[in-house]
Amino acid sequence: MSTLLRLIGRRLVALPVMVLGVTLLVFVVMSFSPSDPARLALGEAASAQALEQYRIAHHLNDPLLVRYWNYLVGLAHGSLGEASHGDRISDMVAAAFPITLQLTFIGIALAVVAATVLGVVAALHRDRWPDQVIRVVSILCLATPSFWLALLLIQWFGDIPGATGTFPSVVTTWVPFSQDPAAYVRQICLPALAIAVPNTGTLTRVVRTAMVEELDRDYVRTAIGAGIPRRVVIARNVLRNALITPLTVLGLRLGYAMGGAVVIEIIFNIQGMGQLIFKGIKDSDVNIVQGVSITVALAFIIINIVVDMLYVLVNPRIRSV
Repeated sequence: MSTLLRLIGRRLVALPVMVLGVTLLVFVVMSFSPSDPARLALGEAASAQALEQYRIAHHLNDPLLVRYWNYLVGLAHGSLGEASHGDRISDMVAAAFPITLQLTFIGIALAVVAATVLGVVAALHRDRWPDQVIRVVSILCLATPSFWLALLLIQWFGDIPGATGTFPSVVTTWVPFSQDPAAYVRQICLPALAIAVPNTGTLTRVVRTAMVEELDRDYVRTAIGAGIPRRVVIARNVLRNALITPLTVLGLRLGYAMGGAVVIEIIFNIQGMGQLIFKGIKDSDVNIVQGVSITVALAFIIINIVVDMLYVLVNPRIRSV
């Protein structure tokens, strides 16, 4: 237990450093934006005096480090600042971020299930026709951009004129699962599939490679030679030990999938982080873009720390690292 606590402690100590690095990078990059928050808030007809008063009231004339410190203090209190129209960005993110998380995790969950089945089957039939077919399928999935696949899915299965599908191609209003499960599944099916397919290609190849390496180890031949059924050895030992490398990749793919979900949300008009950052870019609102970027970056960091913790559950040998 002490080694497990030390592992968790090391990750938690590194967390503030990574948070400071990410927030500083995003804040500095956004500070070079040519848009004027005062002009966006007060309009083009605002006088020079009114603009200057707004900048003073919102500390826009303070040095960069002072503004960054004030932003960190607000972030520690759960505030991401205000949009140009006065709304709290934290409230906007609180409404949009859960939708993006649902889309990301459902897409990745589909990819994990498909990749595990395909990867294990390919490894168990190494260099035979099932393995060759799965290799080709994984390469095709890997080479398919999620945004292009999303457009194809809309053409094939969307409820647009000329298509034969019944899935909504544009989500006008997000329906929570608790309100209408059937409508929820219909609205999230195509976007989640667009995220799942490319990730399935990557994870399938990783699972296959990890399984092949584990099947070639001496303990597998020893266990089978001792009379333990092959399926028992694979289920209890090989599969569990082979999950370490896929978990590493999975942590990274979750972050990339979250970024890809932003684009998918714009295509399907889903009211998530994609629409929020699109609104910020369209309105030249630096604060919205900054708030969304920092939220997604922090989520990426936290997800990877959680994946590090999962290493311990999958393989106790890592507890001594």
